[in-house]
Amino acid sequence: MQGRISPRLSTCGWLAGGLLALVAWMQPAQAETPADAMVLTMSNDVLGTIQSDPALMAGNMPRLIALVDTKIMPLVNFQRMTASAVGPGWRQATPEQRQRLQDEFKTLLVRTYAGALAQVQGMKVSAKPMRAAADAKDVIVRTELRGPGTAEPVQLDYRLEQAPDTAVGWRIYNVNVMGVWLVETYRSQFAQEVNARGIDGLIVSLAERNKATAQAAAAKN
Repeated sequence: MQGRISPRLSTCGWLAGGLLALVAWMQPAQAETPADAMVLTMSNDVLGTIQSDPALMAGNMPRLIALVDTKIMPLVNFQRMTASAVGPGWRQATPEQRQRLQDEFKTLLVRTYAGALAQVQGMKVSAKPMRAAADAKDVIVRTELRGPGTAEPVQLDYRLEQAPDTAVGWRIYNVNVMGVWLVETYRSQFAQEVNARGIDGLIVSLAERNKATAQAAAAKN
């Protein structure tokens, strides 16, 4: 089952960049703060924090998972992300199935992001000029991730929606890594699973994937 839902991106390492923009919102910001300025300022601040913590840089998984779970996920529109990744199957799911899908998908992403966080040493983020109206409520923040061992910059783009009911004013709902949107990548995989085994089959596959990942991580410690 593990192979069915593992991301087709072979660039999980590059997902570290995706994490950087997510981590960028670990501190409150005013709603009127431009999305790109917030991402850039907070990313650089948090990068320095991570890179100065030996335990995080050494890949301490429990601490990395706690960091992602408590500081990043609350700032993501995770229901929208999950619904988009599941696609048409989401409309077929019962409330209980939707909750299970969110729980398992969250675990999958948290562990993926936590593992990638350990790879940010020496990396820096820069933001490209925004291509959105000043009053836009849905924007794309385009950034590049550069590191001492990276010959070419890594393209990292983020879709954000305005969320005035939050302290930060914005929420992430998709991430683009090297030209590939994360939600669309999972959607194609999940659609195959739903077509073959239904919503419950997708839930089982996600649970098995997460279990295998946890066991692999435990074996390394």
